[in-house]
This record gives sequence, structure tokens and C-alpha cells, in this order.
Amino acid sequence: MLNELLLKFATWLDTFQASTDLHEALYMYGWVEGTHVLTLTLFLGMLLVIDLRLLGVAFREIPASTIIERLDRPMMIGFIIMLITGVLLYFAIPVRSTQSIWFRIKVVLLIAAGINALLIRNMTRASDMSWDNDPVPPKRIRLGATLSLGLWALVVAAGRMMAYDWWDCHKEMPYFMYWAAGCVNELAAFE
Repeated sequence: MLNELLLKFATWLDTFQASTDLHEALYMYGWVEGTHVLTLTLFLGMLLVIDLRLLGVAFREIPASTIIERLDRPMMIGFIIMLITGVLLYFAIPVRSTQSIWFRIKVVLLIAAGINALLIRNMTRASDMSWDNDPVPPKRIRLGATLSLGLWALVVAAGRMMAYDWWDCHKEMPYFMYWAAGCVNELAAFE
């Protein structure tokens, strides 16, 4: 049922002329995709520095709050632009994206990374930050930073894999893969 709803939504988006225009544009699609990748590097660069400090493996002599405070704004600007361009990329190719196992994995990982980021943010703001100058933060902070790095690495990998059609709906696959990729028409053939 969820697969059918997602496909209906993607098919509806695909009816907009702006969707087709963006996908078929000579330069605009490339610019949007390039901006997406560049702001991803801005976001991940800032996040890497913060997470390495929260892990206690780099910048140990700088208070964690100082690094977080200085890098939070450019990191969030990169994230917002990355998110906007990601939505535009989805809008340009909604049906293929919706029926991509890699896109679905990426969305789930993005949600998990977002929840983890909120938890870390709440932990650092709610604590008395008595560990701020400690070279190695508390275990729960280090665990959050480790999860952050791992989840974002997987988000990037899943996004990169979207370019390949190993498990696209037009290929012969097991039932589970048709379901996981949201191949509604192919699933109907099994019934």
C-alpha cells in the first residue's frame, strides 16, 4: 500500500512541466546536482570537525563548545542548501527516484542521521558542559559522534549508488527486491 501511494505521488510530480524541464535542461540539472554535492562537502566538512572533537581524537585543546559554536552556522547553511537541491533533484526524476532501492535507503539513513543529530544537540545543550575542556568527552557524546560519522558515510554511499541501475524495476529480480524498490507493476505480476 505504501509503495502504491509513493508511486502515485511520484507520478503526480512527474506530470509537472517544471519537473521535465529541470531534468532535460542543458545546464540547470547539472548546476543543481553540482550545488548539491558542493554543499554536501561543506556540511560534511564542518560535521567532521565537530564529530572528531566530540570523539576526542582531534582538536582536543579547543573547547568543544567553541568548535560547535563556530561551525554550526556554516554547517547548517550547507545542510539547508543541500536539502533544497536534493528536493529539486527528486522533483526532476520522481518516478525513478521513488523506485530506487538506494534512494529509499538514503532517505531512511537521512532520517536516522537527523534523529542522531538532534539527540547530540540536545545532549550538548542539556548538559552542564563540565566536560567542555576535557580532551575526551563522555561516552554517550562519543557514541553519538561515531553514529553520526557512520550514518553520514552511508548516506553518501547510498546517494552515490543511485546512479547505478542494478536493482531498477525493469530488471528481473526476486520478489523482495521488487517490494523494497517499490516496483508496483512488477509486484502485481507476481500475484
